Order: sequence, then C-alpha cells, then structure tokens
Amino acid sequence: MERGTLLSETPAMRILENEHRYLASLMNEWHAIVLDFQNDRYSGDQATQQFALLQELLHEFKAPLRKHFHKEETYFFPRLGQHIGYDQGPLVSIEQEHEEIFAYIDHFLHHANSEHSLEEMKALCRDAGEAFEILTVHFVKEETVLFPMTRQVMRSAEQEQLNQELYTLIVE
Repeated sequence: MERGTLLSETPAMRILENEHRYLASLMNEWHAIVLDFQNDRYSGDQATQQFALLQELLHEFKAPLRKHFHKEETYFFPRLGQHIGYDQGPLVSIEQEHEEIFAYIDHFLHHANSEHSLEEMKALCRDAGEAFEILTVHFVKEETVLFPMTRQVMRSAEQEQLNQELYTLIVE
C-alpha cells in the first residue's frame, strides 16, 4: 500500500480510514519513545524526560482515539451488525480490542504518575508497546475485513447515512 493512499471505496469508510492514518501518525510519535526504552537508548535524566513526554503524548492521544472508537461503536458497528450479526464474529472481537487498547494505555498512565527507576520505566513502557501492537493490527483488520463488507452488504442509502453520521472531527 502506498503511503497516504486510501483503500476504501465508500466515502464513510474513507473517513474512518483517514482517521486511522492520523491516529497512526500520532502513534508513531510515542512508539518511537517506547522503542528507544526497549533498546536501552536512554539513561538518567534523558530517560525521565522522555518518559514524561511519553505520558504527555499518550494522554493527548486518548481524546482523538476515544472519539474515533465512539464513532465506530455508535454508528458503524451497529449498522454493519444489522447485516452480519452483532453477537458473534468480527464485530465482537474488534470491540473487545477497543477495551483492551484503552486498558493498556490507562494502566500505563495510572502507574506512570510517580517516580520510577529506569527499569520500572522500561517495564511500564511495555504497556504502551502492547497498545501500539494491538492498534496496528486492529486498524488492518478493520480496513481489510470490516470496511470492504460495508460496500458488499449495505445499500447505497445506508452508506450515505453512515457517511453523514461519521462526518465529524476527532480533533479539537
């Protein structure tokens, strides 16, 4: 896939896919810090500064991520679920991933609020790393499994309604 190229044919799915690109760019900022911790590139004051920056970036990341997930859970998943079922299958696992991602981020942010040794910071960074890994795969699953289903199972009028519902910003 070419960077910046959207794969989805339906306008509503392009909105969500574009949000994935934006969220991925934010993720790459904080994931670089996580990788540097994992690869022992920090020591002393630099580690403390970068750990504080990671906290800030993850805290800021939560708001657009929450808005994106809210749009999917409020509009996209229920509408798609009318066609493919909502009690089992891909929608259930995707929504569970939403909860799991926030659990990792919230666990990191909760425990990062006090002073830590370098080893403790490194260990806490694993939560952010897990959130990144799950989110990366999560976006791919949505874009390659759920988004194409929309075009196949939803009538044009439903797709247009969904487009109108999703046409909101996830940033302030």
